[in-house]
Amino acid sequence: MVALQGDIGILDKRLVGFFCSVRCPGDVILKTYDLARALRETDATIVGGFQSPMEKECLDLLLRGSASVVVCPARGLGNMRLPKGWKKPLADSRLLLLSFFDDKLRRPTAAIAAERNAHVAALAARLLIAHAEKGGKTEKLCKDALARGKPVFALDSPDNAHLIQLGAVPVSVADITPLILAI
Repeated sequence: MVALQGDIGILDKRLVGFFCSVRCPGDVILKTYDLARALRETDATIVGGFQSPMEKECLDLLLRGSASVVVCPARGLGNMRLPKGWKKPLADSRLLLLSFFDDKLRRPTAAIAAERNAHVAALAARLLIAHAEKGGKTEKLCKDALARGKPVFALDSPDNAHLIQLGAVPVSVADITPLILAI
């Protein structure tokens, strides 16, 4: 089951899947804020669950720019209240809500979030990992995507060295060109 709210045409663009672990080191937090500010003024289309604290912060920044965003909640869309900051981007056809779950599902669980993240990773043309805790679910998602041949980018930071060793391409805020190239 798939439910949508917003402009479905957003899905025709090359999507960049965005992920960040719940726990995020300070160095990466600062770089992620800068990255979100840079991406929000591009023609990139960012897709994610935007559930972790850093992902939520980035969503707020992205919605203040011109970039398109696809939000995939780990629940059904029925009876979901839209945050005030989502209404204008939705009306401007820059925001799409996409759920892979039945409306009866109202509370996300870790298993549902993992399933949602797998859907997001499959939907995206490339992945951007702000940070993945070593041994965590986001690192596993990164490994799985790399095994399938999906391009994976990670913020260039010593805290992401394990992702780069796995095969993720380091990307800096100063040069996001490889990330958004061919979008």
